Amino acid sequence: MPPIVGGNKDAGGSDSRFFTTQKKGEMHELRLELHSTDRTTKVDAVKKVIASMTVGKDVSMLFTDVLNCVQTGNIELKKLVYLYLINYAKSQPELTLLAVNTFVKDANDPNPLIRALAVRTMGCIRVDRITEYLCEPLSRALRDEDPYVRKTAAVCVAKLYDIAPALVQERGFLETLHDLISDSNPSVVANSVAALSEIAETSGQDVMKISASVLQKLLAALNECTEWGQVFILDSLAKYPPADSREAEGIIERVTPRLQHANSAVVMSAVKVILYYMEVMSGSGAASADSIRNLTRKLAPPLVTLLNSEPEIQYVALRNINLIVQKRPNILENEIKVFFCKYNDPIYVKMEKLEIIIKLVSERNIDQVLLELKEYATEVDVDFVRKSVSAIGRCAVKLERAAERCIGVLLELIQTKVNYVVQESVIVIKDIFRRYPNRYESIIATLCDNLDTLDEPQAKASMIWIIGEYAERIDNADELLDTFLETFEEEDPAVQLQLLTATVKCFLKNPEDTQDMVQRVLDLATEESDNPDLRDRGFIYWRLLSTDPEAAKLVVLGDKPVIEDDTYKLEPHLLNVLIGQIATLSSIYHKPPEAFVVRAHGGGAVPDMSGGIEEEDEEEEEYEDENDVSGGAGSGGGAVDLLDMGGMGISEPKAAAGGTGDVFGDGGSYEPKAVMTQVCSADKSGGLTIMAGFRQVQNTIKMELEIENVGSSVPVSSLAIQLNKNAFGLSPASQQISLNPPIAQGASGACTVDLLVTPAMLAPVPAEQPASPQIQIAIKNMATGNVFYFAANFALEAMFAPDGALDRTAFIDMWKSIDDRKELFGTVSDLPPSSVNIEQVQAKFAANNVFFIARRPVPNAEGQEVVYFSMRTVSGMEFLCECTFKAGVNACKVCIKTEKASYGLLAKAAIESLLRS
Repeated sequence: MPPIVGGNKDAGGSDSRFFTTQKKGEMHELRLELHSTDRTTKVDAVKKVIASMTVGKDVSMLFTDVLNCVQTGNIELKKLVYLYLINYAKSQPELTLLAVNTFVKDANDPNPLIRALAVRTMGCIRVDRITEYLCEPLSRALRDEDPYVRKTAAVCVAKLYDIAPALVQERGFLETLHDLISDSNPSVVANSVAALSEIAETSGQDVMKISASVLQKLLAALNECTEWGQVFILDSLAKYPPADSREAEGIIERVTPRLQHANSAVVMSAVKVILYYMEVMSGSGAASADSIRNLTRKLAPPLVTLLNSEPEIQYVALRNINLIVQKRPNILENEIKVFFCKYNDPIYVKMEKLEIIIKLVSERNIDQVLLELKEYATEVDVDFVRKSVSAIGRCAVKLERAAERCIGVLLELIQTKVNYVVQESVIVIKDIFRRYPNRYESIIATLCDNLDTLDEPQAKASMIWIIGEYAERIDNADELLDTFLETFEEEDPAVQLQLLTATVKCFLKNPEDTQDMVQRVLDLATEESDNPDLRDRGFIYWRLLSTDPEAAKLVVLGDKPVIEDDTYKLEPHLLNVLIGQIATLSSIYHKPPEAFVVRAHGGGAVPDMSGGIEEEDEEEEEYEDENDVSGGAGSGGGAVDLLDMGGMGISEPKAAAGGTGDVFGDGGSYEPKAVMTQVCSADKSGGLTIMAGFRQVQNTIKMELEIENVGSSVPVSSLAIQLNKNAFGLSPASQQISLNPPIAQGASGACTVDLLVTPAMLAPVPAEQPASPQIQIAIKNMATGNVFYFAANFALEAMFAPDGALDRTAFIDMWKSIDDRKELFGTVSDLPPSSVNIEQVQAKFAANNVFFIARRPVPNAEGQEVVYFSMRTVSGMEFLCECTFKAGVNACKVCIKTEKASYGLLAKAAIESLLRS
């Protein structure tokens, strides 16, 4: 008999020896050790197997040998075997069934640790056939006398819901979880709340159902459970709508002690709850206003305390505080000093502190803030210095009374002659000029003295803008511009555009001395440049100057709107959403969850729409494994059988995708309609109000115009139209528009412009940037000679081609080939009844050249259906669409996949617009 390799005496009892490289024939030796009668040898052998598994070695061939070791009373060995089983159960489901009897037996073991271990392991083994054996032990465990077993079983219910949600509801486990909220042990209560929260997120339904009695039990458990249990309970309280301000105040009173907790997660969750209930209390009378003021004072110290933690926790706290000060700046209005940067703060903490300083700056503290920012501008980190200088400019834009002091600090910094400080100062001074026109121009001479130090495009462009805008106040403006013109062709496009505009401004203000210069610039812009933006602007200026110099003055030298303070830059709705997500990743990214949690509802799964494809069995298994993600309620989540027929036949559409709608049935008949929006007001167009919209009629893209003559005494009978280069390559088939009868003052009329797709009119979309829907349009009123400009947002659905249908195989192949990172998701709510009836949606989409591919029910999600569509633009861009509907819910989840990522948002907007129509 070969010697048995032991291992309990070397390495001083350290488990690190199990990770050393094994020799040839190791599997044979391990198999012998696993069958050893010596318990220590057997434990060491399983540890070696686990170690190999951990570093990525395939030890699945030892499955039966490891499984035999489960029949033991040694809890350490049992844990190791269970760990192995969890890892390999999916690849060996048949063999895993052999361990079921052991699980069931262990679930009745006298030792509560073993009972809990058995239930936990059965919940972690994600094999459908195990679930039927799990229900009975789980049901007993939920009512076990030992709280450790009960709290483990509570979490197991959430895991089971991922695999078989219908089974959880059928066996009444949700009701049992609700009962456990009343448990005497706070840890059991916390785990029950955690499980119900997880199920609510997965299913999209409110399974928590917090009543007044449940609320009191949660608040009672809050004082006794572990810190992470407190987080779960607090997060649940943040979703409970109180009956009135008195109840809200009572909950806040019970939650407020959590603000003193040592765990920062508990503190942030408590802050979230208090902020939520403060909203409820707002507007409930003077008493509530006093309570809110008191709470505001109480919230500041715990938030300040978080800034004494490690840098990583500081950063998370600062990102959350950034949101809080936007919602309620008075909470920290007296604490600005704690956000002053320390010399040893990491750069990411310093940058975030600067953002909050700008949000909290006021006329009371501006002087100390400017001293601090001036100090930062002498630091060694270039990015931090730039951000500090920019912050001084933002303070000036925000606080009108402090603007002069801010400019004084910026001038002092310019005198340092440090290159990047001077350049950033010029950039922010341009913004100050735009915020306060004709007020601080006395400093222009100082800026002009530092022209030689400018070498960055943004700084050059800012300085050129200042010279052009105030050319009449600068004696040698033409000479200064001429120094930039020497290197015009080598300059960045932003600098070239500013040079062109500044030269034209200079010419309009001083035509005698600058005629040669403007001619030279226009020649360079229109004849020597390949940049379409520069050429277009050059031609517009040339046409304006040659035909009507007075009109050119109105256009180029007209009053511009002052810029606004962008300190509070989040939209109110988004800010409210993010405040409700405090202490989650959303509050760090400053994005709603659906913007980055791509697979939360299985959106990335390969669509299931095969109708009898027997030859794809191998692919079927491959994609089942690859796309088996948690979340039974979403399309493709949980145990979706991805390319299998199993009882999921594809319903044929009631209206043929490209043919005639079912005019007698539910499908209805649809004609594409243009969504009209006002694009030009009367004061900009010589008395005409213009509405515009886009649609496709008989395979022709049309721009529809509705014109109302508000203030033009001359009837409008003829117009000329021209489009700038755009992201769609659209141009008018004819530039002449005849209005018959003419539109007299006080009357209105309509006309249609046919549009063509012309490659020469296509404006390139910058890499990794979304395409702009805007089309810039110029119209000339031929009767008055008045030329006016406006922009209209193009509807991409007007560009969908009649040949955009794909067969199912091509659709599946294309879906698989497109990277999941190119998926775009959105939810369209408050839909009209016609847009939640799938047959009517198919007919509506077909009329707009959005072609039906297939539909299927979502497994284990009653009432949910997924429908797939394809569309192709006349320029050849292809888009795939997945729409998820749920019976009784007037909303739809939309997923778009395309290789043309720049146009993905426009395609999603087109589908959403059609659904809302």
